[in-house]
Amino acid sequence: MQRFPFDIVGFDLDGTLLDTSGDLAAAVNHALAQADRPPLEVAVIKPMIGGGARHMLAQGLEATGGSDEQLLERLHRILLDHYARNLSIHTAPFPGALAALDALEDLGVKVAVVTNKLEGFAREVLRDVGLLDRLSCMIGGDTLGPGNSKPSPAPIRAMIERSGGGRAAFVGDSIYDVAAAHAANVPAVACRFGFLMQPVEELGAEAIIDHFDELVPVLERLG
Repeated sequence: MQRFPFDIVGFDLDGTLLDTSGDLAAAVNHALAQADRPPLEVAVIKPMIGGGARHMLAQGLEATGGSDEQLLERLHRILLDHYARNLSIHTAPFPGALAALDALEDLGVKVAVVTNKLEGFAREVLRDVGLLDRLSCMIGGDTLGPGNSKPSPAPIRAMIERSGGGRAAFVGDSIYDVAAAHAANVPAVACRFGFLMQPVEELGAEAIIDHFDELVPVLERLG
């Protein structure tokens, strides 16, 4: 049997491995309410996810009347405090995600997570859904310090190093994911079911999946 072409497969978290939109939207709307802003539908907030909580909140404020640095700073802390208390109420893996991880592990592939979510939140969410102990490494948006979250290639390179080296691919749902992977010379797979900021075809990934059932065959073809 031909060897699987990748030693490591990395995943984004929000909108890729996990549907966290319900809990993130609740946190955004809680923060907006403190400024007497109207709540936003989950579908409106989904495209705002991916660049970290501050970026998401800034877009929510712009969508409801604008912002300034002082207001953003105050509400950012309120958002984080609310999210910390309500991390995994509605959060769950996307359909087929767990089976895809099983299949990769059966092939001897190490799986990892690289997210722009704060590391502490990411670890807790992954622990809540039973995935943390399955990962070769987990890198959050603040793990490597300022300026080293996606789209920087630094976390992808760190993922490869911390997972023992070898050939890697990265799976995500945003331009941050694809740009980081490409800057690290790693092929990217984009998820059509993710929290897309733009049409998935515009992300420039080497492949697109509509469901996690497609992931292993797609990676075999990319190899």
